[in-house]
Amino acid sequence: MFRVCLRYAANREDAEDYLQEGFITVFRDLQQFRGDGPLGGWIRMVMVRASLQQLRKKKMTFVDLDGLPTLSENGQPSDVGAQMDAERLTRMIQQMPAGYRTVFNLFVVDGYGHEEIGDMLGITTSTSKTQLYKARHWMQARMPVHLSKIKP
Repeated sequence: MFRVCLRYAANREDAEDYLQEGFITVFRDLQQFRGDGPLGGWIRMVMVRASLQQLRKKKMTFVDLDGLPTLSENGQPSDVGAQMDAERLTRMIQQMPAGYRTVFNLFVVDGYGHEEIGDMLGITTSTSKTQLYKARHWMQARMPVHLSKIKP
């Protein structure tokens, strides 16, 4: 679960805070787990929500720039992650601006759609798409040359 929090955090200390808040929520709300799926999946969802809540407390901002090209909502995530080791990819994601990092994680890693992301973060679908577009280009600009040729 620490890795989940680490993806949303800008640094290790923030991730530790997110993890602690997440486990407080898990233990407090354990009776809400209905057993419809695996316990680990429910805990993962709690960790994502705890991370998002902490980011909102920090007043994370998003820039909505209409007219920018956006990615298809049904676009497949790039397999760049499979070609990079997890630790290096996590460090790269942590360096992203908070808005890029959050939308990237929710869309690419956690599999949420742009409409769901917009609802979770209180932003428009267009802003979610724009943040993902910028996050992917941000990552491409920082990848080794042989990996940057992979299209998102």
